[in-house]
Amino acid sequence: MSSLEEPVSPRVQDALKQLALAAESKLLTAGAVENIRSWLTENRYSDYRDQVLAHIDDQQWQKLDDVFWTIIPFGTGGRRGRMYEIGSNAINDRTIGESAQGLADYVVQYHQGSKSLSCAIAYDTRHRSRHFTELCAEVMVAAGIKVYLLDDYRATPQLSYAVRHLGCDCGIMVTASHNPPSDNAVKVYWSSGAQVLPPHDKAIIEGVMNCQEIKRANFQQALEDGMIEIVTEQIDVAYLEAASKCAFAGPREVKILYSPLHGVGEAAVVPLLQRDGFEHVTVYEPHREPSGDFPNVPGHVSNPENTAVFTKPIEQARAEGFDLVLATDPDCDRLGVAAPLTTDTSGPWGTFTGNQIAALLANYVLDKTPVARLNENSYVIKTLVTTELVRRIATSHSVRCVGNLLVGYKYIAEAMDREGPDDFLYGCEESHGYLVGSYARDKDGAVACMMMSELAADLKSKNQSMHEYLGALYQQHGYHRENLINVFMEGSEGMAAMQALMKAFRNDPPKELGGMPVKQVRDYQGQTITTLGETNTTAPLEGPVGNLIIMDMQQDGNYVAVRPSGTEPKVKFYIFTRLEASESQNLDSADVRLGDRILAIENDVRDFARLATA
Repeated sequence: MSSLEEPVSPRVQDALKQLALAAESKLLTAGAVENIRSWLTENRYSDYRDQVLAHIDDQQWQKLDDVFWTIIPFGTGGRRGRMYEIGSNAINDRTIGESAQGLADYVVQYHQGSKSLSCAIAYDTRHRSRHFTELCAEVMVAAGIKVYLLDDYRATPQLSYAVRHLGCDCGIMVTASHNPPSDNAVKVYWSSGAQVLPPHDKAIIEGVMNCQEIKRANFQQALEDGMIEIVTEQIDVAYLEAASKCAFAGPREVKILYSPLHGVGEAAVVPLLQRDGFEHVTVYEPHREPSGDFPNVPGHVSNPENTAVFTKPIEQARAEGFDLVLATDPDCDRLGVAAPLTTDTSGPWGTFTGNQIAALLANYVLDKTPVARLNENSYVIKTLVTTELVRRIATSHSVRCVGNLLVGYKYIAEAMDREGPDDFLYGCEESHGYLVGSYARDKDGAVACMMMSELAADLKSKNQSMHEYLGALYQQHGYHRENLINVFMEGSEGMAAMQALMKAFRNDPPKELGGMPVKQVRDYQGQTITTLGETNTTAPLEGPVGNLIIMDMQQDGNYVAVRPSGTEPKVKFYIFTRLEASESQNLDSADVRLGDRILAIENDVRDFARLATA
């Protein structure tokens, strides 16, 4: 018997026999059996043993397999998943506690000899967020790390700012961003204010995986002793001051309807817009209540990428003469936008994709940035799966575009510090994340709201709609149209299917997509670029290492990217299409052409995925 295990009681022995029988009957996967056995026999899981035994007694094999088939990983945004009271593949006191303990142990080890370590912690409106926050704070204090707590619903970018402003060694944001109400998570930040990157992430994960004991202080006692200090008001004032410095001068006569989607955004967005001179800001009442159930949002999913969340706000906006509808996700780091198609606010409205917002804000920021601030080193940043229209806009303004980056805003933050924050102008990613200014190292929905409001006011003063403004960019740089396909693959079977699918794209990629020949395949995991032909040729690929494949078609600007999500059980297919500027002067016909092209590509991608995972 391992020193980590306790003597096995008769009840546990019986449960282990039932586990073996369930495995033989294919009711449990091998990973689930291994993890359940650990939770039944190892000392570190003793607090949860009775609950695991009760599930076995009730023969809840499917639930046990769901929550134990793997160990919940750190993805692009930290450790995220469905909440359940037990399970290595669920968010609960054990997995959150392990995450905090692994971080605390590494911070202490990394700063050996330092007498004063600190961590900033914030949380959103989700179920149990405040509970998990106390747990994380208690773990930090027990490790000798002082906690600066934003003890009210606050935005993720405010946490990033707080880490930098207070000189903290790390930070924790308790949020599952735009995930369903069933989920929660922790996002882990380093002293830069960015989410953890190599080598820190791997070392923290190692600490999490090897965590034996979760050591906790008493929250109330730590407050009294000053080891937990509440800094909500202090950070509110300082963040507002820093973020408002990103504003550009210009008109402010625009009427804004804003939805926090039941999240934290009102506390950041409304004060910032008011400080920037916007006097006509109304919070959309049905989405105003802070609630982890997201009760008035279609499907109870507060994601500004979902156009359905705008349906009701647009109805109010059209009826009451609003010029703009803005929405941020529950932790207010993502922005969604809707606006009238023309200058008639009572007429038809339309939403914008994350790529379109990225382009709109890129052009606005670069147009408004004073010439004195621009030099040969000035740059914008985007990820590999964000529209190339941003790069073309940057080039037209004689500005560099740093774009060879994996998905995840932490890579944009890393590029900011690598390239020099003084020359940074703007960062964006297709999943509705944007940043202007160097006060933080994460995307900021509040500042993005401010930029979009300024753009709307500027366009209104020129009698131009935002959709018309985007159309002019298409005519200048070529019509770009993108689409995202999410294919969900839940559980252990889903993971196997994802792996089979990625292997198929690497080893036997489609030769044609949407009637267009595939010219080459970029494999960022294998670091190869394969040119397709009668005999394929392979060469080294320069770029970041990650589980991402991009298939380039013969026509420039048309390609498909494939990657497993880092935060949800799904594979993402990003479809990019483009026409040359000469083919884009008639916007309606260009839109139809690319719409048909995207549909054809999507059908081929889905057929390929179906065969690869059959």
